[in-house]
Amino acid sequence: EVRLVEAGGGLVQAGGSLRLSCAASGTAFDAVNIAWFRPAAAEASEGVSCISTVHGSTYYADSVKGRFTVSSYNAKNTVYQQMRNLKPEDTAVYYCATGVFRCIRQNLNNDYIIDWGRGTQVTVSS
Repeated sequence: EVRLVEAGGGLVQAGGSLRLSCAASGTAFDAVNIAWFRPAAAEASEGVSCISTVHGSTYYADSVKGRFTVSSYNAKNTVYQQMRNLKPEDTAVYYCATGVFRCIRQNLNNDYIIDWGRGTQVTVSS
């Protein structure tokens, strides 16, 4: 059974930073893609970032490109999302997920996700 546990959310002022973590168990961590999602108005969820723990390749949504950085620490089975220059519109519950997706925009939707974490709340005040 795959288990994903997010942490690191909180309340921050606009322009501030947070680092989210996603600890994974029950899966071959060095052979998966792990992505971060948040709810979006136009779709069920927005794939914010994604990393291949095999190749280290990454993907970022346009809305966060240049501000968010995703990384993996395979020895700790953990993926991180460093978020800088946060904006009020970044306020959301952030979920990490794994599944059968590639780290491309077209794959980052519910059709390809198998396991979700329970999420961590990020609130950005203006």
